Amino acid sequence: MDAGSRQENASKGSPTLDLFRFVPFRLNRLAAEVSAALSTEYHARYGLDIPEWRVLATLGFRDDACSAQYIAHCTRTHKSTISRAVTALMTRQLVERVENEDDRREFALRMTRKGKALYHELIPLLKRKEQDILSCLSAQERKDFERLLGKIEKGLDLVQTSEEASKTEAY
Repeated sequence: MDAGSRQENASKGSPTLDLFRFVPFRLNRLAAEVSAALSTEYHARYGLDIPEWRVLATLGFRDDACSAQYIAHCTRTHKSTISRAVTALMTRQLVERVENEDDRREFALRMTRKGKALYHELIPLLKRKEQDILSCLSAQERKDFERLLGKIEKGLDLVQTSEEASKTEAY
């Protein structure tokens, strides 16, 4: 559709939506690109895909084991995708299941020693990549960007810190 057709539709009362100005579209596209840029670090070197990294990253910030449901909710990733990632990570002996002492039918997940070593090896690489991605922003713009992201997260009632997320399995 050319500019004239868009104008014509708008003048007839038919609403139009410029995706490149629509914030949800822009955020989704940005998130996909950032995930892809980060995944080059852990995929090429370690053979991890994005869902597998999300599992390790979620387990990595916690002091205790957690459920796959918690990981799915925390990362906003479908539970079947998390389940496949957990299976792959267990096959590689990076993650293990831990029996729930109160209910032996339930299992929680935690990183193995091998998984923790990999996680700690990845952190500096990913932090450098994050700095590369944000290098187009000044120091003040980075602070502003973080503050504004926090406002949006708060407006959506999202947990904003690992401390908050660790307090509850229900996150």
